Amino acid sequence: MSPSAPGQPALDRDKLFSARLHAARVRPYLATALFALHPVESRRVPTMAVDRHWRCYVSPAFVDRTPVEELAGVWVHEVSHLLRDHHGRGDRVARERGLTGPGERLRMNIAADCEINDDAFGDGLIRPEGAVMPGSLGLPEGELMEDYLRRFSLGPSTQDLVWLDCGSGADGLEREWDLGADGAHGLSPQERDAVRFRVAQGITGRPGSASKGWQRWAEEVFHPPQPWRELLGAAVRSATSGSGAGQDYSYGRPSRRSAGLPGIVLPSLRRRPPRVSVVIDTSASVSDAELGSALLEVAAISRAVGGRRDLVSVVPCDAAARIAYPLCRGEGIPLLGGGGTDLRTGFAKALRSGPRPDVIVVLTDGQTAWPDTRPPCRTVVGLFPRQTAGAWDEDDPDYVPDTPPEWARVVTIG
Repeated sequence: MSPSAPGQPALDRDKLFSARLHAARVRPYLATALFALHPVESRRVPTMAVDRHWRCYVSPAFVDRTPVEELAGVWVHEVSHLLRDHHGRGDRVARERGLTGPGERLRMNIAADCEINDDAFGDGLIRPEGAVMPGSLGLPEGELMEDYLRRFSLGPSTQDLVWLDCGSGADGLEREWDLGADGAHGLSPQERDAVRFRVAQGITGRPGSASKGWQRWAEEVFHPPQPWRELLGAAVRSATSGSGAGQDYSYGRPSRRSAGLPGIVLPSLRRRPPRVSVVIDTSASVSDAELGSALLEVAAISRAVGGRRDLVSVVPCDAAARIAYPLCRGEGIPLLGGGGTDLRTGFAKALRSGPRPDVIVVLTDGQTAWPDTRPPCRTVVGLFPRQTAGAWDEDDPDYVPDTPPEWARVVTIG
């Protein structure tokens, strides 16, 4: 706690804590997070700011001039940055898009504020003076920080926001006032995760009391989105580089062991480019959008095996397998189908097509029978998700498909 300078007010902790109590009363599902924040008095922050270790830095002058009801809104705003991992997301965005410098971090802070503020206030919580709203920047509501970052740049519409600084907890860039990882009263990573989980439990337990933004956040806490394109690409690359994939003997370069056997030339074991056969489910239960996504994934698969489109073939299949098309004709591959589903015929067609593939990639909704025995090559399944058993559209309404076999590497798409 900083000592009070002459002529400057001391931090009114009673007022600050009354505001936090009011925030917890009107947003009870955030109470665990609000009381997990440790306040730190600081005259270097403009208003209130947080760091990634769940400390809340507070300006005494700001507390002194701000009504309790507005301070409650600031409490909710600051803890929202931490719950939504804006510091971690800000770091990732900065690396991916090459965003450096204080101007870009200010844009991140503004974008994060827009994500929070579009549905944070009302229902007993007063919007603090100067709170950034998407509409004031000509932006739509309901988007995420990453989306807002693409939609605006610093200029006349943001010139009044240069004072804005919610701290490193909002954009990931450490401030001069931060106490750091070794400072007092910070939460460990495990404690932060526990707080997020408790808040998510409170929201899902009483979903009617939380905004749609918070409900979406809570759902992602329990079911975090997976980077499925990266996972699918990694699965294909792993399968094509595995033991026994793409290996053959060749006399093009004699084996080094030939030196020990005069007059005898031994072939060397050479790795040839792997061949991939992609079986695409074209049954009626797969939507046009999913088929379009499947074709995009076929192109990505060709990149995963070194860009050799001539080594990738495509087998459209519903209840019967069609022709195995080479990917060099990728733009004109007809995805015919629309009937029932039996991808076992697709496996058989892929394995009969010469030369035999090293890897079979299946893109399907999973509503199919699977081969009884493991194919003589590696298998990767890209699975279009289905939310409930009622989404399975078969003649039998009680039908629930088998899960992909254990010998397949499964990646959920979307």
